[in-house]
Order: sequence, then C-alpha cells, then structure tokens
Amino acid sequence: MSNSSSMPQFLLLAFADRRELQLLHFWLFLAISLAALLANGLILSAVACDHHLHTPMGFFLLNLSLTDLGCICTTVPKAMHNSLWDTTAISYTGCAAQVFFFFFFLGAEFSLLTIMCYDRYVAICKPLHYGTLLGSRACAHMAAAAWAAGFLYSLLHTANTFSLPLCQDNALGQFFCELPHILKLSCSHSGYLREIGLIVVSVCLGFGCFIFIVFSYVQIFRAVLRIPFQQGQHKAFSTCLPHLAVVSLFASTGIFAHLKPPSIFSPSLNLIVSVLYSVVPPSLNPLIYSLRNQELKDALRKMMTGCFSGAIKCLFSGA
Repeated sequence: MSNSSSMPQFLLLAFADRRELQLLHFWLFLAISLAALLANGLILSAVACDHHLHTPMGFFLLNLSLTDLGCICTTVPKAMHNSLWDTTAISYTGCAAQVFFFFFFLGAEFSLLTIMCYDRYVAICKPLHYGTLLGSRACAHMAAAAWAAGFLYSLLHTANTFSLPLCQDNALGQFFCELPHILKLSCSHSGYLREIGLIVVSVCLGFGCFIFIVFSYVQIFRAVLRIPFQQGQHKAFSTCLPHLAVVSLFASTGIFAHLKPPSIFSPSLNLIVSVLYSVVPPSLNPLIYSLRNQELKDALRKMMTGCFSGAIKCLFSGA
C-alpha cells in the first residue's frame, strides 16, 4: 500500500490526444486568461483610482476581482503548461497548493458575494442606516472575515485530504486537482468519512448563505416594486441585477458540476462542466458588472481615455 508521502505526482486529464487539439486548447486558455486578467485588472485600477467608486460596493467589487484573478491563476496556467508541453503530470506539492488556493479563493468569493448581497439589501431596504451599517471600518471587517473564512475553509479541506493515505492509481481524471477526484484515491475509510463530514458542513454553510441571498432579494424586489417612479426602479434594478447574475452563474455551474446525475457522466462532459464552473465565472464576472454599472463604465471610459491621451502625447513628444 502506498501512501501520500510515497506518491511523487498525480496525472491530470488531458484535453485531447491529438497534438493539434492540445495546442488549440492552449491558445484558447491563453485568450481566456488574458481577457480575465485584463478585465479584472481594469476593474481594480478603476476602483482604486476613481473616487466615485470609493464606496462599499466598489470596495467589495475590488475584493471580488482579486478572488476572480486568484481562481484563474490557480487552475489555468498548469493546464496551459500541460497542453503546450504534451504532459499530464503535476507534483504532489503542486497539487496540494492548487487545492489550497482554489478552495481559498472560491470560499472567499462566495463569502464576498453574500456580503455584497447584504450591501444591496441595506442600500435599498434600509437606506437611512446605510452609512452606519456599512461604514469603512465595517466594510474592512466584513472583507477580512470573507478572506479568513476562505482561508479556514481551504486549510481544513487541504490538511485533511492530503493527510489521507493514497493507495489507488494516481490518475485524477480532471484537468486540475479537484477534491472529489483525490478522495477517490484514498484507502483510509475513517479519513474519507472525516472529509465527507467537512464537505457536508461546508455545503450546509453554503446553503445557509444561499438562503440568505434568496431571502434578501425577495425583500429587495418587494422594496423596489414599491418605488413610485419608474426611473428609480430602473436604477435600483441596475445595481442589483449584476450581482444576482454573478451569484446565479457561480451557483448554477458549481451545483451542476457536483450534483449532475451519474447517468450522464463521461470524461469529456466532466471536463467541460469543470471548465464552466472553475474558469468561466471568473472570466465573465467583470463583463457582467461593467455592463450594468454606469459609474464603473464611466470610470473605465475615463481611465482608458486618459491612458490613450497620455500615449498620444508621449508618442508626439518623442517624435
């Protein structure tokens, strides 16, 4: 029986057997990662530089962009490396680091989405108390709690999973180190049950946050529909719909990835679904927020116009 200490590496699932398709996947992932880096980088720069976005929602959006960047940088670079160099290997330490950081950013992101829902609830349902309930200190404490929750969540799962003895084949059947696939390699019944218990507790906590989000949006929509002016309703909806779209994308892809019926399981479908929940949401979140947030669009437009004007001045002054 081999344990975790004697297993030097894991084998990830290749996207394709043909070299041409492997290179195609490399360029596709490169385009996705560059687009995500650019979009999230623009949001980070806009929120940091424009004083109109120095609000609780802007602060939480900045933190959300950091988690999106973290999720992309945790899984995509290794997949690109494997496709480019025609390999499937990942070291034991690299796999543990990938699991830790993926769970860390994923846990922090869901916590931040819950907090952002609370922000919208207070802004629309209790506007007179907004400055009191969401002051700068309160926002900093809530953001710190979200990152701490992600860290604790990740630490517990990673420490427990990689302390289990592994006695099966080292092929994971996934393009990144995903926890359920690692657990299938374990030969420790008690450790496996302990990790399942942690997962059940995590699911219960996540479901509680989801119920809080649903309840909050019920109250928000009731309050919005009571606004007498259509323009006021449109403004309120425009501030809520991006967050609701991001939550729906995050929840639907994650739930389908882990609760899909076994009858439709196949390696190729499993690969596609994993890309949907691990790569697509962090890439689309900046686009969703920028499409409906007029202040963010104005800040991005002003920043890009300033950069373009500066580049033109430098070009002509150099000439």
